[in-house]
Parts: sequence; C-alpha cells; structure tokens
Amino acid sequence: MFHNTRTGRQVKGMWRLLKWLVYLALLAAIGVVAYAYIGPFFGADFSAPAEERREPVIIDVQ
Repeated sequence: MFHNTRTGRQVKGMWRLLKWLVYLALLAAIGVVAYAYIGPFFGADFSAPAEERREPVIIDVQ
C-alpha cells in the first residue's frame, strides 16, 4: 500500500499515531463511564446539592 519512501514511512507513522490516539480516547471514555458507575461504591457523591437557595434580584426599571 505504501511505498518504501520517506514520505510513505511518515504517512504510515502518522496513521499509527492516530490509531493509538483513538485507542487512548476510547480507553479514557470507558474509564470515565466506569468511574460514573463504580464511583459511588468508593465514596464519590455525584448528586446535586439538596438545599434551596433564594437570593433577591434588584431590577432597575425606569
């Protein structure tokens, strides 16, 4: 497919690098999903704060 030239080796190396980056991205995505499911068993709390906050808003209408 690639000729044994310098440009061919550079292109082949670029595809190899891109392939490894895709593998690493997939592995990172699987890790994040696994952490989201397994994290609460190890004490990670992903729930939203349960308290209600009320702050006055001043609107200057003339």
